[in-house]
Amino acid sequence: MVEWIFSEGPVPYPEALARMEARVAAIAAGTADEAIWLLEHPPLYTAGTSARVEDLIEPERFPVYVAGRGGQYTYHGPGQRVVYVMLDLNRRGRDVRQFVRQLEAWVIATLAEFNVTGEVRDGRVGVWVARPEKGPGPTGAVPEDKIAAIGVKLRRWVSFHGLSINVEPDLSHFGGIVPCGISEHGVTSLVDLGLPVTMDDLDAALRNTFEGIFGDNPPEACASATKKQ
Repeated sequence: MVEWIFSEGPVPYPEALARMEARVAAIAAGTADEAIWLLEHPPLYTAGTSARVEDLIEPERFPVYVAGRGGQYTYHGPGQRVVYVMLDLNRRGRDVRQFVRQLEAWVIATLAEFNVTGEVRDGRVGVWVARPEKGPGPTGAVPEDKIAAIGVKLRRWVSFHGLSINVEPDLSHFGGIVPCGISEHGVTSLVDLGLPVTMDDLDAALRNTFEGIFGDNPPEACASATKKQ
């Protein structure tokens, strides 16, 4: 069974990291169920294992935390749904690339619930949305904005960290970094795309699409395991 955990107030990053690490250790030891934790953070930047110093444009703007996940600099803040994914790949198949593809597919399926076409690109981490209404870019290509970030870490083949989807964050906060090291594309959100989507709407879509991607833990079967914190 996968336990779905919802935190209603912003969770400080150090607290979230400590709780994730404790839960991952318990899952690996067989003393806790897998978990999906949905939360928001106060405004902050995290640096993944591939972060470049020059991509932190405004280091004094928000707190900066070193994250053990893959990837580069990422912003988290109110209006962005952070999804920490703690799944046991020992029984789901020890295939990291496949797991990342599943996370991408989960985001894409969730966005499709709102008639948004999310796409992945070779050499670019995360999920992107084409913005033809902006007109062609300098090269004539259709502009693309990032709507979701993905970064994971494994410990004893149990995953943690995960993904974030922009619902209605302050997009100007991304200006303090080069998000994921990519400067030639922008950042968007569901509300920025003109969709009146709430956090609850997104959470429902994430649960509705989880089973189709990850298989043997239907959201309906786990309703009794849902916790609000």
